[in-house]
Amino acid sequence: MIWWWPVSSDHDNQSADRTVRWNSTFTSGVSIGPARPTTSAQESKIDVVSGGRAELGIGAAWNDREHHGLGVPFPPTAERFERLEEAIQICLQMWSDNDGAYAGKHYQLDETLCRPQPISSPRPRILIGGGGERKTLRLVAQYADACNVNGDAAEVAHKIDVLRRHCEAVGRDPNDIEVTTMFRDLRPTPTVDDIVRSAEALAAIGVSTLITGATGDDPAGWLESTFAPAIDRLASIEPARL
Repeated sequence: MIWWWPVSSDHDNQSADRTVRWNSTFTSGVSIGPARPTTSAQESKIDVVSGGRAELGIGAAWNDREHHGLGVPFPPTAERFERLEEAIQICLQMWSDNDGAYAGKHYQLDETLCRPQPISSPRPRILIGGGGERKTLRLVAQYADACNVNGDAAEVAHKIDVLRRHCEAVGRDPNDIEVTTMFRDLRPTPTVDDIVRSAEALAAIGVSTLITGATGDDPAGWLESTFAPAIDRLASIEPARL
């Protein structure tokens, strides 16, 4: 089982452990507003600077209060999902050998140039966040290398079942998609056994990656004291196949 936590898109200092996988999130809360075509260029820069370790996390945005508070347009749900799909298509085209035009409903580009090109092969991985059963998980099945769905084990298991059906509809093996979830539903001072039991319950339904974040006045210390004692046992957990 893999652990990681997100960094913002302007995080250019990639001098940490070379085995760390960095994630750039372009969803409400980090990059405000629906996805934009410039995402691909930002991600390519991070991929080059990080030595090919960047991943693109993207979503349709959800926090209307946040948008309105910052004066950023917050389109209706249907439009946000249209823009999300077009942005993914533009990223994929910019990361390919095709630098021709793109004509979508919301975005029109005369050229889809991206310099520098990413160095990940064949391209940076794409993670789509969200558990919407009609739209989000359909886009995951069609485009993504990973998804981020949240809830307790029963809720996540249901989302995985929905994802399986979408994969079947597009002729894709669901095991090609990494299932990730947030791992924060812990009591204030969890024991190693608490952490391992919770991780095992999620791995049993097919979750392969847990995402966590630091809290409190000493975030690094909290991460170290909470998870470091459990790392060896967590690393040995094998997620179930989808």
